[in-house]
Amino acid sequence: MNLQNFLLISKDPETIRLLEAVAPPHTTVQTAPTVSEGLRLWQETSPTLVICEGSPYGLGPLFEYARQTPVSTPVLAIGERHSVKDAVEIMRVGASDYLTKPILREELQAAVARLVRHPVSAASSDLPRDRFAPIISISPQMHLIKHLAKEVALTDATVLITGESGTGKELFAHAIHATSPRANGPLIALNCAGIPENLLEAELFGYQQGAFTDAKHAKSGRFQMAEGGTLFLDEIGEMSSAAQAKLLRVLEDHMIDPLGDTRSHKVNIRVIAATNEDLLAHIKAGRFRLDLYYRLNVYQLRIPPLRERPDDIEPILRVFLERARQDRGCRIKTISPTALAVLQRHDWPGNVRELHNVVEWLTITCKEDTIQPHHLPASVQTISATNHSGPSSHEPNLSLLTFGLSFQEMEKRLLEEALHKTSGNVSEASRLLKLTRNTLRYRMAKHHLQ
Repeated sequence: MNLQNFLLISKDPETIRLLEAVAPPHTTVQTAPTVSEGLRLWQETSPTLVICEGSPYGLGPLFEYARQTPVSTPVLAIGERHSVKDAVEIMRVGASDYLTKPILREELQAAVARLVRHPVSAASSDLPRDRFAPIISISPQMHLIKHLAKEVALTDATVLITGESGTGKELFAHAIHATSPRANGPLIALNCAGIPENLLEAELFGYQQGAFTDAKHAKSGRFQMAEGGTLFLDEIGEMSSAAQAKLLRVLEDHMIDPLGDTRSHKVNIRVIAATNEDLLAHIKAGRFRLDLYYRLNVYQLRIPPLRERPDDIEPILRVFLERARQDRGCRIKTISPTALAVLQRHDWPGNVRELHNVVEWLTITCKEDTIQPHHLPASVQTISATNHSGPSSHEPNLSLLTFGLSFQEMEKRLLEEALHKTSGNVSEASRLLKLTRNTLRYRMAKHHLQ
């Protein structure tokens, strides 16, 4: 007897009734009203077929989870309207088949039979996959940002991505490039804070042999390496004044001047810049050029911090857990509602990167299959309690967690904590903070921590 286990993610009683009517004999049909609940059941029951109702962006976490699981599970998507655009989009993000309402019984029965007998892997589809799908979200804020990013990706406009550290600015830059007409060209990234100021211009524009003492051979800069593609400049606010002036010229006339070269060279590139700092404040302080800001800020995307979209926490966490199970055989299957509530109250100063670190910590320390509040790290519970307990709280590290801290103050305290935890080991601290050693050393010097 071939037992089947179907998972239906829908609030519509008619869809539930229809699926139960067409399901093969001895099939178990489980239902979930939301994507988050559907992800939980998917993890716990390993269904042979998933049927879900919704829009491409709302169902995105399901398809990303499907890509992470070692077992290929077909997903039948159901949309509200008959639209070629919707059908292409839902298939692009990973659906195996697509139906629209109102659903005919015979139509649903045929689709179910076809997918159960011959599961269709999304990876085998000839349609290009949605490059924004790995950015897990179900919140309307992120749906809007993704929509805007997809629109600007099809142009050649310069894009400035702003947002706090750990929100996924680099993921957006990669997705914009991969969706753009320049997708077949290179994507060259440079962290402006990770390169010493005296070397930044050479990295950007290249140099000729003999341009300076150690220039024994000519070297192409990142602009030349990105020819025909995209140059991603991360932490643009840390760029030196001299490099800013040269970058302005490149954005104006697409010409570069390698160090030591008497000729200018034309480049065909697109620039995407990102920053977690307030560039307007830098302009007022004389640290950033106003004319360069206007050249970079042709189209701005602000990535909202995780605290502004708590609905995204659960699907992101579940995808991280699935990756951990796949990579290391993690025992954790789900999270309790009370533990999830703690996470959703947390302020997440480190955003998605911090959530990833929490999941990594849990995979090491949690010995049960369900995450409970007491399994969560003290930092998460402390901040949650601080945010909701009022001014009478007496936590010893309250100053670090107070909303009144500026980003610079928070950054300094975070660096101090990481260095203290690692007994001053820069390599371990950089791993803990998910920074390169050069970036960490730069920021240590910036805050006089060396």
